[in-house]
Amino acid sequence: MRLIGLGLAAALLAGCSADTERRDDPAESSTSTPTKVGDSGRPFAVEEVGNFDDPWAMTFLPGSGDLLVTERSGTLHLRDADSGETVQVSGVPDVTVAGQGGLGDVVTGPTFEDDGTVYLSWVEGGGGVSGAAVGRARLETTASGASLEGLEVIWRQPKVSGTGHFSHRLAVAPDGEHLFVSSGERQKKTPAQDTSSTLGKIVRLTLDGDPAPGNPLADESGAAPEIWSLGHRNVLGLEFAADGTLWASEMGPEGGDELNRVEAGGNYGWPEASNGSDYGGGDIPDYAEGDGFVAPAASWTPSISPGSLMIYTGDLFPDWTGDAFLGALSGEGLVHVDLDGTTTGDDQIFDLGERIRAVEQGPDGAIWLLEDEGSGRLLRLTPA
Repeated sequence: MRLIGLGLAAALLAGCSADTERRDDPAESSTSTPTKVGDSGRPFAVEEVGNFDDPWAMTFLPGSGDLLVTERSGTLHLRDADSGETVQVSGVPDVTVAGQGGLGDVVTGPTFEDDGTVYLSWVEGGGGVSGAAVGRARLETTASGASLEGLEVIWRQPKVSGTGHFSHRLAVAPDGEHLFVSSGERQKKTPAQDTSSTLGKIVRLTLDGDPAPGNPLADESGAAPEIWSLGHRNVLGLEFAADGTLWASEMGPEGGDELNRVEAGGNYGWPEASNGSDYGGGDIPDYAEGDGFVAPAASWTPSISPGSLMIYTGDLFPDWTGDAFLGALSGEGLVHVDLDGTTTGDDQIFDLGERIRAVEQGPDGAIWLLEDEGSGRLLRLTPA
């Protein structure tokens, strides 16, 4: 094979057990219910092009179109763009696989075509506590395989008890100088409003993993200097639009899933405000004008359980250029949200009958999906 050179039926279920990202329990109220689109109304054809055991994230490699795919169980795969064959990448760190924890996201560095730099996230554990880590390595390939070389940890989330809400999504800023990381509140709630902790935050780092100069709380006594925004629950999608706007998709509690436009220093409310309800029926105040929190650009109750986010920039689906796409786990489909700059419009869910874990845009503008563990298929969507 050639390896790279460096050059809604049950679709709107809401419940979320602590560690399984909403497999059970219906929600009761409705903030937004996307228009459900079945097979006959899809504007795309679906092609199965691969299969994985427990996929979590993927990224296309500049220059080659080859694909890196992470499996939560700790395996990294490299898929050849021409043949579709895959090899296992060696040199992946040891990961703690429990609950929602395991190997997480993978993205290429801004200088990948020159030096093969990739960033990845995973969960470390020990002594009854765990936390996410972010590392940087060099992807090297030969005629017989692929490996990560020189792996170094550049940032760590605080370790606490429990096995949920790690988040650990990654996004490199358009300026090529900053790395953004989502850090979940680990199902502890209150750390999301505690500025001394990076739990429940989105952090902005240099490419070396240091707090980026100019972060909004850098001069605040006692505040973690990495913080870019706070009041987050479990951000599982993090993506820049072509205009430089940072968007995040976030799992709410029982209902109240969110699509947020991320602002420097913005407080997104959790656990003081949400359009959903606490598990067991506990009330959480809705977002209200003047409450000091940034309300979501779009939210869903019953839940769709967003597991990923992609902002489309291709030409293959010209009517969708600039729009948002979310993989829906309990929603078992692909959610499309019309975006006009920083304003959200109508949304719809394409019912696919499987939990969609990851969404990516291919080099030719096709939309690629990874189904969650169980089915685990890699799908390619092209115009019907």
